[in-house]
Amino acid sequence: MTEQEATRFAHVNLVASDWRRLAAFYQDVFGCAPVPPERNLRGDWLDRATGLSNAEIRGIHLRFPGVSDGPTLEIFEYSSGPERRAKDVNVPGFAHIAFAVLDVEATARAIVAYGGSPVGELIEREIEGVGTITFQYAADPEGNVIEIQRWVKAE
Repeated sequence: MTEQEATRFAHVNLVASDWRRLAAFYQDVFGCAPVPPERNLRGDWLDRATGLSNAEIRGIHLRFPGVSDGPTLEIFEYSSGPERRAKDVNVPGFAHIAFAVLDVEATARAIVAYGGSPVGELIEREIEGVGTITFQYAADPEGNVIEIQRWVKAE
């Protein structure tokens, strides 16, 4: 087996102000499932790995919906850190996480009901040769951008 054949996607990390609240949001709205154990990490090894002094991380991994043994959403809270800056959808770097859903409008309402907020409008658009997408950008309770989408393939 080559190095490239052994490579696989492992997880996405969100740094949270309140990891328990953010984990509950992703479980309640999208059906993500906890992957125990909860993490409570600290020590010289973590300081060396992060380049921080006295780093302490608490959090959990969540299994994405629709996968039984795949990548996870890692939600970690550091004991200290800078204040979060506003995140727009067009800032270079990682921009958003996307979930395919059956009902975009209902999921957008659930996001708001669980403490999130809309970012833009609900849009339905045909993409030639691909199909029709219905999608909306929203933000979780900590301002991380989420795309909720539903595709209907072209015939």
